[in-house]
Amino acid sequence: MRVIVTLTALTLALSATPAAADPALRLPAPTGGQPVGTTTLYLKDTSRPDPWVPSVPYRELMVSLYYPAARSNGPTARYMTPTESRLLLEDGGLTDLLPPDLLSTVRTSAVRDARPAGRPGGLPLVVLSPGHSKPRATLTSLAEDLASHGHVVAVVDHTYENVAQTFPDGRVTTCLTCEMAKDETVWIELGRGRAADVSFVLDRLTGPRPAWRGARLVDRSRIVMGGHSVGGASSIPALLADPRLTAGFDIDGSTDDVIPEGGLSKPFLFLGRAGQYTPGSGAPAATWERSWAGMTGWKRWLLVDGAEHVSFTDVGLLMDRLGLDYGAGIAAGRAQTITRTYVRAFLDRHLRGDPRPLLDGPSPRYPEVTFPTNG
Repeated sequence: MRVIVTLTALTLALSATPAAADPALRLPAPTGGQPVGTTTLYLKDTSRPDPWVPSVPYRELMVSLYYPAARSNGPTARYMTPTESRLLLEDGGLTDLLPPDLLSTVRTSAVRDARPAGRPGGLPLVVLSPGHSKPRATLTSLAEDLASHGHVVAVVDHTYENVAQTFPDGRVTTCLTCEMAKDETVWIELGRGRAADVSFVLDRLTGPRPAWRGARLVDRSRIVMGGHSVGGASSIPALLADPRLTAGFDIDGSTDDVIPEGGLSKPFLFLGRAGQYTPGSGAPAATWERSWAGMTGWKRWLLVDGAEHVSFTDVGLLMDRLGLDYGAGIAAGRAQTITRTYVRAFLDRHLRGDPRPLLDGPSPRYPEVTFPTNG
């Protein structure tokens, strides 16, 4: 069983209208020392039909890349288009409360098409997959932060699995999978389809004909996948299927796919809500328990007290800024700090060999984070 949280369900305590929005809505600044650049890739996989529209004989993907840049000045990237903003807000039933194009005005930190910086083969690659129905833009804050600490980050939109995705020719696809009845089989199909998407993205970033001019900077021996909700859960089938992936992390996503006999030996991090993933608390936690039992390598299970599903993404940050109550017992900025900090620590430990004792037990700096079980 999986709990699907929509924006409508999160506006629990709205009285009349939200608090006045900051006229310059912006994401929190990256915490690393390197300027961040970003570019967008359109990719077409002609080796397979689209899994949701079989009449389309190829799979189209949009990917946002974030990376250390040679300069910090220049126009920053648009968060999302007005159409994407409208459709995302409509999905949450918020267009009567907010201007439909509001999310297109959110300010980001990454400089659009800035020249990449780094030595050849020196930058680890992190692939991020967003939650079901959510555009890739909702992981921008995490992606920008990781890039500022020396990672290349590829955030993948999985076509027909989010409320709005814009292609270079102006087409906008919507969420066909949102209309499907959800059972465990469908969630497994979603996860395995995303694993195939990620493998194709890796082909285009690390193969002989790379789709990005900065591809030579990527260290092909240090590649990780993670994400939010089903995007995080999808990292398990991806790690099982693609030997290029060396580690993975799941942020608040129930894991429906079963790890086969022999186990998963690659390092793995679970980070989620205490209210949903405390061991023994119910069906979502049981999916993690099943996956945990099949993991034979380094692993951690971390919970954040007071967090809600969107606390780990830009959705929580923006709702908090707009005065929309989504039921969290932790401030959105604090939850984002925790998400960034623990994901970075995981990557530092397994991509750079840094010990990162933060991952070994509770820290007085982050009392909200508990370790219900350990590796």
